Amino acid sequence: MAYGLYSHIQSNRRRSVVLLIGLFLLVYLMTFAGALVAEVVLGGDARLDFLINAAVRRTLYSLPWVTIGTIVWILIAYKFHQSMIDAITGGQEVTRQDEPRLYNLLENLCISRGITMPKLKVMESDALNAFATGLNEKQYSVTVTTGLLTRLDDPEVEAVLGHELTHIRNGDVRLLIIAVVIAGVISFFAEIVFRALFQGGFNWRGSRRGGDSDRGKGGAMVAILIALALIAIAWLLSIVIRFALSRQREFLADAGSVELTKNPDAMISALRKIEGRGELEGSTSAVMEMCVDNPRSGFADLFSTHPSVDSRVEALVKFAGGHDPGPIALPEPQHADGDETLDQSASSGPFDQAGTSPSETPRPGAPESGAPKPFLPPEPPIRLGSDPLAPRVPGPWDSKR
Repeated sequence: MAYGLYSHIQSNRRRSVVLLIGLFLLVYLMTFAGALVAEVVLGGDARLDFLINAAVRRTLYSLPWVTIGTIVWILIAYKFHQSMIDAITGGQEVTRQDEPRLYNLLENLCISRGITMPKLKVMESDALNAFATGLNEKQYSVTVTTGLLTRLDDPEVEAVLGHELTHIRNGDVRLLIIAVVIAGVISFFAEIVFRALFQGGFNWRGSRRGGDSDRGKGGAMVAILIALALIAIAWLLSIVIRFALSRQREFLADAGSVELTKNPDAMISALRKIEGRGELEGSTSAVMEMCVDNPRSGFADLFSTHPSVDSRVEALVKFAGGHDPGPIALPEPQHADGDETLDQSASSGPFDQAGTSPSETPRPGAPESGAPKPFLPPEPPIRLGSDPLAPRVPGPWDSKR
């Protein structure tokens, strides 16, 4: 079983590399579409074959610069992508002293498999989700929401951490970030082309290159339509490839978590609790694609970045021997400054009649709120640091004779 899992991981990595090469080809395709638009906007109307040949020459001339620009874009993302993600999500790095429970769970998983421990970050959110980021061992980090920490028990949190560690071990995080960066390049190129086209005034009615008798006319509109079609195809393919990179890896990450924790039931129950509760308010689609679960989906699930929780749970039950408890209902999160607490404080004041805070929950075995409080003396029987021979205040502990 381990051999099959690792062979599938290697095969998936090879397919991912091919897809990333395809993304670079899409950048060059966008360059040709932009050159075709530039020939029409700047050069005027001409025969279609003349415009295409001119666009090919312009593309070949600009390929080195396009390649350099794309590499610079990737280098910028390589250096600053983590700070940009933290700015969007508000994730804060924590230490063992800040989050001992979470830190120890992640450290134990890393030690058990000899993995370099990534940075650990916590994001203030009621959503139940987590994600991993980074392009190398020095940058890898795992971010967990406070909602997930509050509402999942230790085995379930450990299963989620194992899921994210598997993404890091398999190289999923690095490939996904690169794919997102290149897709961003394509979107950037598409915006430039559209601005040049629609803000350039469609200036192809008169030729600006007098003396070119072989230019002819009538190909400008067809060339524009071809360029728009190429841009649309490149943009659509870049999105589909991005989603395919994420969708295919979730099953492997679930299996890797079970391999690390030896607890398929914890992974199943974690997925059931996270199901439908993972929306990170204010986060971009690129961040949601990195999460354990992405509730955002598109038309007929074509643009869904993750397989459904049902299919993931079914795979864990079938191949890992887990047990599916079905959908799990969770109580709504309680906020200290929420509306419910404010209503209670407004009706009963900061303390109720028994002298306790409304938000306090009585401990098992504690006296009832209406019971009389035991008598307490004004001073303790022994004051530390005082003279033992000095007279003391009599109390109920003194013998009465």
